[in-house]
Amino acid sequence: MRAVRAVCEAARARIPVPVRRLLRHELRAGASLARWALRRPPHGVGAGELAAGYTGPQTAMMYGLVFVALVETVALSFLIPWPAVHRVVLVLDVYGVLLMLAMHAACVTRPHVVRRDGSLRIRYGALFDLVVPPEAVASVRVDRRYPQGRLVTLSEDGVLDLIVGSQTTVTLELTRPLPFTRPLGARAEARTVRFHADDPRTLVAALRQPAPP
Repeated sequence: MRAVRAVCEAARARIPVPVRRLLRHELRAGASLARWALRRPPHGVGAGELAAGYTGPQTAMMYGLVFVALVETVALSFLIPWPAVHRVVLVLDVYGVLLMLAMHAACVTRPHVVRRDGSLRIRYGALFDLVVPPEAVASVRVDRRYPQGRLVTLSEDGVLDLIVGSQTTVTLELTRPLPFTRPLGARAEARTVRFHADDPRTLVAALRQPAPP
């Protein structure tokens, strides 16, 4: 155990945080792909809690990218005349297809969760995870927007947009700045969180209900 711990500490000291987080994301995405294929229950959703999906706007695009990648793999198998190069390209293409499926599977199997205690867990696959305690919720409403930016975009005034398919459907106002971790490990704070849910009205209604005693 000491040897394993020493190796882990040495790797942690030498490997940059963004690289470690990317590797962790890929491992979790791979586990999510297995969960999805085996039809296991969603990750992190307990009895009596609401699981809110958010993959609607990106599903068609994701499957389209997978189809294009498969077509490219077949085309390159005919175009590349060197067997060694073909094997390398094939491995890379298959890995790319599996990674895209794993990222989508992570989103499917890791939904947002309205917990029994009134807290809200906002996620995007294995890349983003933010728990909002009930006392930090000032107000929540259905609010469809089409912001510009990357998956996680933070404005200067503390508005965090978690964008799926170029849109958000829920706006969550906070009573205090809430710290969160970006996908590559940077820390920041948000005063307002805007995110997407496929059924925003159900999520908002569940979040407005008082927590059971």
